[in-house]
Amino acid sequence: MIIKSLELADFRNYENVKIDFSSGTNILYGDNAQGKTNILEAIFVSATTKSHKGSKDKEIIRFGKDEAHIRTILEKDNAEYRVDMHLRSSKTKGIAIDGQKIKRASDLIGMLNVVFFSPEDLSIIKNGPSERRRFMDMELCQLDQIYLNSLSKYNKLVVERNKVLKDLYEHPENSVLLDVQGKQLCEYGSVIIKTREKFIRDLNEIIRPIHEKLTGNKEFLSVYYEPNVSADEFEKKLRAARQKDTYAKQTTVGPHKDDFSFVVQKKKADCDEYGEGIDIRKYGSQGQQRTASLSLKLSEIEIVKRAKKENPVLLLDDVLSELDSNRQNYLLNTIGDIQTIVTCTGLDEFVNNRFEIDKLFKVTDGTISSEN
Repeated sequence: MIIKSLELADFRNYENVKIDFSSGTNILYGDNAQGKTNILEAIFVSATTKSHKGSKDKEIIRFGKDEAHIRTILEKDNAEYRVDMHLRSSKTKGIAIDGQKIKRASDLIGMLNVVFFSPEDLSIIKNGPSERRRFMDMELCQLDQIYLNSLSKYNKLVVERNKVLKDLYEHPENSVLLDVQGKQLCEYGSVIIKTREKFIRDLNEIIRPIHEKLTGNKEFLSVYYEPNVSADEFEKKLRAARQKDTYAKQTTVGPHKDDFSFVVQKKKADCDEYGEGIDIRKYGSQGQQRTASLSLKLSEIEIVKRAKKENPVLLLDDVLSELDSNRQNYLLNTIGDIQTIVTCTGLDEFVNNRFEIDKLFKVTDGTISSEN
C-alpha cells in the first residue's frame, strides 16, 4: 500500500498544493510552523476521517474559508484509488471513492492504513487512560469494521444515557429509557471488551521481542488489559450502579473507563531470570516510559502487517530528534520497504544515520518544492 499523491485546497495553511510521493522514504523539511505536520494530518484525515490532534473539521479549514478539499491517490493490490474529501465548516464532511459518494464516513476506514508517530506518542505511557484507550481504538478501528461500528454506537449511547441521567430529576418518567439503553450498551460494550482482550494478547506477542531488542535484552515488557468490567458481568454491574450513576449524572461502568498497564521486569545480573515487575506508568523512569512507547508504536506497524497482509504507510512527525542514536537506528532499520513520510527541521540527523532519502521536499510557509 502506498500513497501516490496528495492534493490540498484551503486545508490549514495551504491554499493549493499537490505532492507526488515516492514509494520509499519521503522527507519534508523546513523551519517550525511552516506546515510540515499539516501534510501528515491531511493524510491521517484521509485514512481515518479524523485529525490526529482531535481537531474539528471547521478548525482545519484555512482561515477565512468555509470549505477545504483533500484528494488522495493511493495504490493497493496493484489497483489505484482516488479518495476525495470535502470538509465544510457547518456541515458533515463529504467523502467519495473513485467519484462515488459513500453514505457513512466509517465506510472509508481500513482502505488506507497509516501509523502516525509524533513526539507526543512518547508520553502515552505516563499520560492518562484516555490517551491509551485512544491509541487502542484508533488501531482497532482501522483493522476491524465490527469494532468500529460497535464503538461508534456505544459512544453515542453513553452520550444519550448521560443526557437522560442529567435530566432525570426534571423528567423522572425517562427512567425507563435507562433499561433500554443499558441493554444496548451491554451488547456493543461486550464486543468492545472481547476485541480489546484479543488485541492485548496479540500485542504482547509482538511487543515483547521488540522491547527486549531496544533494551539490549535487559528488560521484559508485558502489557495488561485492565477492563473496567468484564463482558460477562457488564449488565449486572451496570444495573447495580444505577443509583451511583443517577447521583453522578453519568455512566460510571463500561469500557469507556478501561485502561491498560505496562509492566517491566529487569533481567537479573549474570542469569536469564527476570526480577519482580514494576508498573512503569507509575514507577518507571522517563527512559523506560519512552522506550515502552516506542515499542508500542513499532508494534503497531507489525500488527497492521499481520492483520491486513500489507504494509501501512508510516508517518513520522519530527520524532527522530526525540530519540537517542540507538533508538533512531532501530526505528530506521524497522522501516524496511514501508512507504515513509517524515517531517524534520534539518537533514543532519538523517545523513548521520545513513538514511536513504528517495524524495526530498522543502516546506516554506504553506508552499512545497521538490528538491530531487
